[in-house]
Amino acid sequence: MKAPLSFIFIFWFLFQSNVHAMDRIATDSIIVNDSSIAEEESSRSHIKLFENSPVPDKSRTRLLMCTTIGLYPVSMYWLYTQWYQDYPQSGFHFFNDNAEWEKMDKFGHAWDAYSISKPLMKCFRWSGYSNTKSTLLASGISFLYQTTVEVFDGFSEEWGFSSGDIICNTAGVGLFAAQQVGWEEQRIVLKYSFHQTKYSRYRPQLLGSNLPENILKDYNGLTYWASINPASFFKNKTWIPNWISLGIGFGAEGMTGGKENPEYVDGKMIPSFERYRQYYLGLDIDLARVQMKSKVLTSIFKFINIVHLPAPAIEFGKGRKARYHAFYF
Repeated sequence: MKAPLSFIFIFWFLFQSNVHAMDRIATDSIIVNDSSIAEEESSRSHIKLFENSPVPDKSRTRLLMCTTIGLYPVSMYWLYTQWYQDYPQSGFHFFNDNAEWEKMDKFGHAWDAYSISKPLMKCFRWSGYSNTKSTLLASGISFLYQTTVEVFDGFSEEWGFSSGDIICNTAGVGLFAAQQVGWEEQRIVLKYSFHQTKYSRYRPQLLGSNLPENILKDYNGLTYWASINPASFFKNKTWIPNWISLGIGFGAEGMTGGKENPEYVDGKMIPSFERYRQYYLGLDIDLARVQMKSKVLTSIFKFINIVHLPAPAIEFGKGRKARYHAFYF
């Protein structure tokens, strides 16, 4: 997964403290007429740092744009050193990788695009832009960011520009934007979970040699989730607490290579593993909907809501018996 997790984490840490009160504003825009300009300017001067601006604020917009533009080259450089620096470059070319990694990388691209769009949208709301405009701006920036990664791939001899990746990037951005514009909330949240596996020890250069690298590279330990919140669809017509969600997960194991597992790595024979896909049905907690009095805890809960926390789940697989997990992560 060429997933810019660090970009997401850095972005959330920089802005989450400033945006945890963004959801207080329910209207998309404020109509300003000549007689209310003076009153509006006066009220804007009393806006707290932790609250959305009722109208576009130039100072906040400059801060947001400068930070976004600044993070872009920094994160791209980090990504280059992690994925491309040790591989030969080539002319721009296309590459069909749809059959690799049991499609886990495709779910990763959708998750990336979705997870980058969400904090960006909140930051634009904090800067005073309407829900719709904030969503479109955030989605566009997220898609641009992901497309840059594909361009890197296009010039790498090891990979290539993937139309499948672009489709999944679009799906992730589209899922976020459609919900935010249509419902002004995320009723279906994309999440991930991770646990270390034995497979990375056989190909540490490809799957990572330590925990941070494993999280980034080892698809065997990753599970991607669509966390569906029933209460948000029925509002007050259900007995289910609004912070309880249904998690549908997808994972895969037994992979020491992209399309197939090699018999030898660096001249040494490695064990043969069966490659198989995993499907999960379980419970999840939507921490963004948990009511907290502490603003700090609210910010922390919203930050970690991109992660599927350990919870009961049932695992299914083709040709395999269903397996129950008391706490799956």
